[in-house]
Amino acid sequence: MPPRHGVVVDLVRACHPVPAAAVTGFAAALAAASAPDGAPRRARWGAAARTAAAVGLGQLAVGWANDAVDAPLDAAAGRTEKPVAAGRLPRALVAGLAVAATAAAVPASLQLDRTGGRGSGTGRLHLAVLAAALGYDLGLKGTPASPLPYLAFFGSLPAVAAGAAGRPAPRLLCAAAGLLGLAGHLANTVPDAEADAATGVRGLPQRLGPRASRTGAALGVAAADALLLTGRGAQLRPPARALLLAAGVAGALGAAADGRTGFRAVMAAAGLSVAGVLTDAAGGSRALLR
Repeated sequence: MPPRHGVVVDLVRACHPVPAAAVTGFAAALAAASAPDGAPRRARWGAAARTAAAVGLGQLAVGWANDAVDAPLDAAAGRTEKPVAAGRLPRALVAGLAVAATAAAVPASLQLDRTGGRGSGTGRLHLAVLAAALGYDLGLKGTPASPLPYLAFFGSLPAVAAGAAGRPAPRLLCAAAGLLGLAGHLANTVPDAEADAATGVRGLPQRLGPRASRTGAALGVAAADALLLTGRGAQLRPPARALLLAAGVAGALGAAADGRTGFRAVMAAAGLSVAGVLTDAAGGSRALLR
């Protein structure tokens, strides 16, 4: 075992901190933006905090479960940047933390049911898609059904955030978020194509191959942006519209690039799409939240 401070750093690394923070931050910001017109600041911050607690605990559970379950495969692929695979963290410790985070996510999620309105089902929805995400870690990752947890989780995230603020699900945004989740799943496999082939991971992206996966990821981002622009484009503020258009361009570049460049371009496109949604909400239009 490394020194205590090294253990903490490795535990943070094992939870996949960048995507976990991005997903949690987006959900919390969307919950704050979804608060009804005229809602006091306290209500907005409360919705954001409750959403961050539920989604953040879920993301910790998914990240730690992923590294605990995949440790043998990561070790076989020489993934020394993975603390469990490299032997710097006990696999049982990380698995135990994943279980603890999952257990803590239950009351945090059910709290959304009480604050999102009687019978809203917001927290139960989050728990259902969290179960799907954990199912990916526990086996769906290696099957042709691997995109389904991504579609379910990301497609539901705007509904969870809106429900936490007492608003109905923004259906158009849910559809676009699901497409972005699918694009992220496809793009995430491209840099690891050789390692996945060596260890026998056979999810849908691995079956399609890196080129098709990269192209599919770029098309997913483009489709998400096109859906938002055609459905709400006339109502969007110019900065939000510009960000969504820039996301489409970045997605197209991702389809033409190779290796990690293509992956980064697709991820940048997804980030620009999220920025467009939040910019629209911050500007007061909130066209994408209806």
